[in-house]
Amino acid sequence: MTAVPSDAPTSVLTKVPTGVPTAPASAPGPRSAAVPRGSLTDLRSYNPLVKILGPLPVMVFVVTTRDVLTPALVAAAVLVTILVMGRPRGRVLAGLLLGLPALCLVMTFSFGLLTDPATVDDTRLLAVVGPFQVWSGALAVGLATALRTAALLLLVLLGGLTTSGADLVRSLTQQARLPYRVGYAALAALRFVPRFGHELEVIQGAHRVRGVASGRGPLAAVRRWLATVVPLLAGGIRHAERVSLAMEARGFGAHPRRTERVLVPFGVRDVVLLVSIWAGGALCAVLAAVLV
Repeated sequence: MTAVPSDAPTSVLTKVPTGVPTAPASAPGPRSAAVPRGSLTDLRSYNPLVKILGPLPVMVFVVTTRDVLTPALVAAAVLVTILVMGRPRGRVLAGLLLGLPALCLVMTFSFGLLTDPATVDDTRLLAVVGPFQVWSGALAVGLATALRTAALLLLVLLGGLTTSGADLVRSLTQQARLPYRVGYAALAALRFVPRFGHELEVIQGAHRVRGVASGRGPLAAVRRWLATVVPLLAGGIRHAERVSLAMEARGFGAHPRRTERVLVPFGVRDVVLLVSIWAGGALCAVLAAVLV
């Protein structure tokens, strides 16, 4: 073995005797990464199928209700769950806290005015607005309809706000046994939408830079829209060809099953969330029956 001087730099390598076996470097094999499981109070860390398909029985129950209290309790419970476990911010939070009550108010008066007065003539007449009569029973019907709509919307947002499209497709192919050809083809099609929006902005910006002006008014807007159709369609076709070639180069559809690079787990915590959703809907129904 060759000795290395004490003043030699640390980058100098020493010779290893041929008789001494060297330990081979451990080369880990390919492993499938899993979606990280965060806090128990974070809805984003739960299985997408639980958040998307779990509320379906509660939604069916809400549709069959006709009172005011039941959808109000369901909507309040889901709203609190989204605010605490979904942690929305910005425009989403403003839409939940301001837009949803405004929607309920508009729907209450709209359905109240459209309700046949003959069906609620045994209630109190509150006001007469032109040819319309505002009855208390009609407003109750409108309020019940608005609350059912709000409850259904919040049940959809329970999973929609905390689930990405890629994780949903992975969960459908892994747990629901959806053919991956269908799932990933649909995901690739959905990803065309934001790309089309970006390309439309680029085309419109290029028209402005080149001084392409088609006047003002509705006809001018139609002409501007028609001027963007052909380049937008051409760009979409080119992008579709590139995606198709990339999928074929990776062997997409060559086998009935495929390995997954990212695994979406389904564990005890997901079962607990599923049971909690169903139990919450049943509790709201019992409370509404008791309070009425």
